[in-house]
Amino acid sequence: MNTMVEVFKTNVNEASQARLLIAKLLQHFPDHIIHIDLHDCDKVLRVQGENFTMEKVLDFVREHGYDCIPLES
Repeated sequence: MNTMVEVFKTNVNEASQARLLIAKLLQHFPDHIIHIDLHDCDKVLRVQGENFTMEKVLDFVREHGYDCIPLES
């Protein structure tokens, strides 16, 4: 098993936006752990799971109208 964790800076500002985006991400990336920290200045999106790529997450979030930039770990 190859569990990965990727973190991204986003422009998600509202709890309702975060809930909706997380729900959509979970539909696309089932069995992953996904969280958005709205208290962080970078509105950090954290994705943990197997068999996903940073590019797929970036494209998916951007397709839903949000900025998404990888953060260095």
